[in-house]
Amino acid sequence: MKPAPHLQLLPPIRRLSEISEISGPASGADDDQGLAQRARDGDLSAWAEVYARHYDKLLRQLRHLTGDLAVAEELAQETFAQAMASRARYEPDRSLEAWLAGIALNMARKHWRSRQSAQKAHARLECVTAMSGAGPALPDRVHLQRERSRALYAVLAGLPESLREAFTVRELQGLSTEEAAQQLAISPGNLAVRLSRARARIGDALRARGWLPREGGNT
Repeated sequence: MKPAPHLQLLPPIRRLSEISEISGPASGADDDQGLAQRARDGDLSAWAEVYARHYDKLLRQLRHLTGDLAVAEELAQETFAQAMASRARYEPDRSLEAWLAGIALNMARKHWRSRQSAQKAHARLECVTAMSGAGPALPDRVHLQRERSRALYAVLAGLPESLREAFTVRELQGLSTEEAAQQLAISPGNLAVRLSRARARIGDALRARGWLPREGGNT
């Protein structure tokens, strides 16, 4: 995939397996703020550093939001391209990481809205368990995990956007209540309501598909 025009001077895209090898120690908030100001002013070397610092976390966020590494890589590129194009709207008192995460979330929303059917969603899913860093498994178990992942994302595709995002950022991305609420720009209480509704609907749908035991039953 050819990078967006804005990003052709930036480092080549990296897969999740390579991220740990290139991620350096976290920089202080003051340093990040100075970097953000240089990037806002259009300094390409600053954007290259922004890309190196934040790409891995954005990619993980997008993979959890979409369930597909290839899609996440494409949306990560688009996130940085959009950030560069809209850099004049960046507010210095807001953290650069939160601003980029917000753009990435909007990219994921557009991606979900563009899906025309749950069948299309099935064809582009990867294993949720693999994303969590689980160890090696037997072939039959890996296949079962993948099928469960497909079933979960097929159900997520049919949820309202607000419920899908609440479940994804808390249960799949693993953010705390406070972090998830901030990313979605809602209150912790609102998040809790959405998460409860999402869990209930997902549970019902997975039971109907045979992936969870029916309440009061054995299958």
